[in-house]
Amino acid sequence: MGKGRRDKVLLNTEQRQKLEQISRNGYAPAKKILHAQVLLMCDEGEGATKKWTDEQISSALNLHRNTVGRIRKRFLEQGEQPALNRSQRKTPPVPAKIDGHTEAQIIALCCSDPPAGRVHWSLRLLTQEIKNRNIITEISLETVRSILKKTSYVRGKYKGFVSQNET
Repeated sequence: MGKGRRDKVLLNTEQRQKLEQISRNGYAPAKKILHAQVLLMCDEGEGATKKWTDEQISSALNLHRNTVGRIRKRFLEQGEQPALNRSQRKTPPVPAKIDGHTEAQIIALCCSDPPAGRVHWSLRLLTQEIKNRNIITEISLETVRSILKKTSYVRGKYKGFVSQNET
């Protein structure tokens, strides 16, 4: 067995009932239900049914022992709500650099006639022309490829024709 816990989770009857309701009704997100079950198993208060070790909790709920410890620690340091809910992101999500209008310009460019001496647009040529026309300042070959993959565009097959991919 592992070493004993220093910090004990002591739930009052109101907290215990709330956690039992969350874990039983099934309407909460899966992680919230799982965290409620962990806290109920960690409970060492008066109404606790059984004292569980971290190893027993982790094997019963198919979690890592460290996850059980983190949930308990968050409950003791920050309270019930932060322990149940997902933690907030430290950095906000990065907005997309390419919107629908920019994609439309790129697709229109690839449907236009290729430069003189070329039969069709290559990804490298498209990328250079996108930068030259200031459609977007920085774009990679992979981004251009993924934009074109969304459509049924086939290089050189149909001139000036692109339809949305049905798959």
